[in-house]
Amino acid sequence: MANEKVDALRITRRNEDYSRWYLDIVERAKLAEDSGIRGCMIIRPEGFAIWEKMQQILDGMFKETGHRNAYFPLFIPVSYFSKEAEHVSGFAKECAVVTHHRLKLTESGEITVDPEAELGEPLVVRPTSETIIWSAYRNWIQSYRDLPILLNQWANICRWELRTRPFLRTTEFLWQEGHTAHATADEAEAEARKMLEVYKTFVEQYLAIPVFAGRKTESEKFPGAEHTYTIETMTQDKRAIQVGTSHNLGTTFSKAFDVTYLSAEGTQEYPFATSWGITTRMIGTLIMVHSDDQGFVCPPRIAPLQVIGVPIYRKEAEKEQVLTRFREIQDQFKLAKSFSFKVDERDNLSPGFKFNDWELKGIPLRLEIGPRDLKNKTAVLVRRDTGEKINVDQSDLESQIKTLLDEIQANLFKQAKEFQQQNVYSVETYEEFKQGIEEKLGFYMAYFDGSPDDEEKIKEETKATGRCIPFEQQQEVGKCFYTGRQTTQRVIFARAY
Repeated sequence: MANEKVDALRITRRNEDYSRWYLDIVERAKLAEDSGIRGCMIIRPEGFAIWEKMQQILDGMFKETGHRNAYFPLFIPVSYFSKEAEHVSGFAKECAVVTHHRLKLTESGEITVDPEAELGEPLVVRPTSETIIWSAYRNWIQSYRDLPILLNQWANICRWELRTRPFLRTTEFLWQEGHTAHATADEAEAEARKMLEVYKTFVEQYLAIPVFAGRKTESEKFPGAEHTYTIETMTQDKRAIQVGTSHNLGTTFSKAFDVTYLSAEGTQEYPFATSWGITTRMIGTLIMVHSDDQGFVCPPRIAPLQVIGVPIYRKEAEKEQVLTRFREIQDQFKLAKSFSFKVDERDNLSPGFKFNDWELKGIPLRLEIGPRDLKNKTAVLVRRDTGEKINVDQSDLESQIKTLLDEIQANLFKQAKEFQQQNVYSVETYEEFKQGIEEKLGFYMAYFDGSPDDEEKIKEETKATGRCIPFEQQQEVGKCFYTGRQTTQRVIFARAY
């Protein structure tokens, strides 16, 4: 029975089937499961606790920059979308539309849509909220004194995806979306760049994920935006994944919804907009960047549970002694409030099973104490990132744990950064790029000054897209690898999720 339980924890090896490996971790670490509704997942408590931690940290960062939370409706009238054609074109194929408001029980006992309950106007289930928010801003903004408006919304989103994968791409997902209004173009540009920097700080410092920050190419920018800024990272199968975006929307939506304000000079002006967001995709990114063949690896600063205690004993007398000591330690840690800690008191499972179980769930640090440790007043700490076992005095547990959690956080970032750097390549010609990306995936940096049509051809021929134009550029002139034109702009191309 014990072996069967341990076998149930095992996952597919990364290098054998990366996609299956990812799905195994999602399922067996109990982060999420299929709901029976196409493209929709159930986020289990273990997965939702990570999202709550992300939400808590980011919400604090947003409020420190002057933003407040609000909430707007899930349902948006179709007429709102018709006011901004470019924007809706980017979402039209993914929109779910409500046309009726009542079900009907037939004489045969079947449930059908009541044909007499058709809505006067169809409602789109929120794919993003620019249209409904700017319809509200029309009433909120009258004078320059009403600006800036700095709002954020925590919400769920619906986009009818053709191909779905838990956390990475789902029909319904959770996110936050900031929506701001400003008096000048410079203020909006500064806001869009500032919020991207907030995302970059959060992702690198809390998720231990290194990113490239930059601007999206014309073909990849958000529909209706002047500029889209992005942070991109590399997964362990050497593909790109977009972690967060921030959009300078200019006056696109204020003009579409006829929102104007009276300036200090007495003229009527259109305010400038931004929007920016991150989603539960970040949980999928965590898995793909840090995890291994033992399961999920969660960086300490974002882990809801940072340390798990596993008692080791054989006899009933040993059990009571060990558990008593663990409860004393737990009380000590609660008072200190330095990290989260839990004792695994399940007595129907072996220590070996528990080790595998908590490794699979990604808990950063494991604390082991047995009868011999009690006698010697020592304990064993086991790192999830390296598997290293450290013997420590029980009197020094708290400080050792804090030090090790910091070291684990730093090491995960270092490992991901080194992996990323090892798989970034510079190419000069399109032929070199095509050959390179077929032989080995990664980020390919190339001079590029092509059009959206050129980029579409590159995508068709190589399945790679322009991920971003990095802010950090070498101020040198080179030849576009596709058109041959001279340019100083270098772009990262990669195959992406």
